[in-house]
Order: sequence, then structure tokens, then C-alpha cells
Amino acid sequence: MGASTALADRSGGQFGPECLVSLPRNGVVNLTRNHWSHSAGIGWSISAVYPPLTPDTMGYFCVFRDEFFKENLRLNLGDLPLFSVGAYPVFNLTDNTNQEVHMLFEKMITELNSNYIYKYELVKNYVSELIYLAIKLQPSKNVFQHPDASSRITSVFSEVLERQFPIEAASQRFEFRSPKVIADRLAVHVNYLNRAIKKTTGRTTTDHIFERLTAEAKALLKYTDWNIAEISYALGFEDQAHFNKFFKKQAKINPSSFRQV
Repeated sequence: MGASTALADRSGGQFGPECLVSLPRNGVVNLTRNHWSHSAGIGWSISAVYPPLTPDTMGYFCVFRDEFFKENLRLNLGDLPLFSVGAYPVFNLTDNTNQEVHMLFEKMITELNSNYIYKYELVKNYVSELIYLAIKLQPSKNVFQHPDASSRITSVFSEVLERQFPIEAASQRFEFRSPKVIADRLAVHVNYLNRAIKKTTGRTTTDHIFERLTAEAKALLKYTDWNIAEISYALGFEDQAHFNKFFKKQAKINPSSFRQV
């Protein structure tokens, strides 16, 4: 990497959905939301795992959380077409646009290395400019293309599932926790959704939901001080007994014991 910036308004290294803006030197910009698990920082902590790169890979990337914008800009990234379910996040850049994006990244790096008291406000503006510039561009569907309809619906399913995490408050509830509910959200028949996911991944829709639910349960048990009843509620279980039974079946250990390991 020639240079990088990582922005997050949360500490603790917990897993969560972040947004990624990247500009490799091939003139293609990628803006997407994903799930990461590595720490990096500029005074804040962020969890992120980056795709493997070859030694000669050069370019820029910027990782940030929704909360980075919500303090005073009141920008809800989920409401923007760029981050809508099923959106294509890859854009081919002209020479002029490539230079414009390059300069925005350089400005971010300059500010992050400065002692200016309002540098993060400037960085917010630069990232916002990148986002709205991308909205003006035509996504390059030939770069980011699914091989068939089953692959496309599986990708959209994964995004809908992932956008529910992390659970950040005991009052928050995991709602899309059944194939039928997610199918309704995607406006497809549940049988079609199940067939597509089975064809693409070799696993059932319920397998994927339960796996993600178990992962979030483990994170909440390890990294929060919520009691098990609160965790049960946040994950959509009607009572703690049902959660205990689910967790024991999936993790081969009961929640209390897992928390003590």
C-alpha cells in the first residue's frame, strides 16, 4: 500500500460492519460495506481484515464506520443509493476523475498527520465528497458481476443479514432471523431464496443465519457485560431458555460456561 487511512469512532476492537473506500493504482475505485476483523488505527481503534494483496499492490484505502458521520452531519449511509442492497460498488475512473480521487486521499492523509484541532471534520468532508462523487458515476457492472441469478440473490441475502450487526445496545433486536422474513424483505419467495443459497454455497439459508447468530452471541458474551437475558432478547429469542438451548446446540457449550472460558 502506498498510503492508507483508517477511521473509526469506536474503540474496543469488536466486530462490526464498516464501510470501505479503496483506490488501487489501476484506476478503479471500490466503495462497499463489509465485515472486518483486524486492528488498525489513527488514535481510534477499528477491526478490519483486508483481502490478500500482492507485494506490488499500490493505492489507497479508507475504512470508517457509520457513526463517524452521524455526530453532526446526520448522514445515514444506508439511505444512499451507493450503499443500498444489491448496489454495485466498483467504478471505472477516467484520468481526470482518477486524479480527483487521488487528491482527496492525499488531503485526508495530510490532515490525519497534522495537529489541526478540526482535522476530522475536514476528513469527513473529504470522505463525503468521495461518496457523492461515486454516486454520480456509472457503476462498472462488468467488473463486479455475478455469474448467475442464484449468486446475485445469495450476495444480497448476505448483505441483508450482515447489516443487522453488530448489536450495539441491549434494546436493539435481531429481526431478520428466519428465511421467510428475509425472503419477504427481498421480495422473493422463500423457496426460491432457499434454492439459490443452497445452489451457490452448498448450505441452507438457516445454516447461514444460525452461524451468524452464534458468532454474534459469542461476541456479546465475550465483549459486553450484558446479562444473558439481555443478550437473549437482543438476538431475538423469546426467553433465555430458548437462547441457552440454541447456543448449547450450536457451540457445544452453554452461554455461562463460554463466558468464563
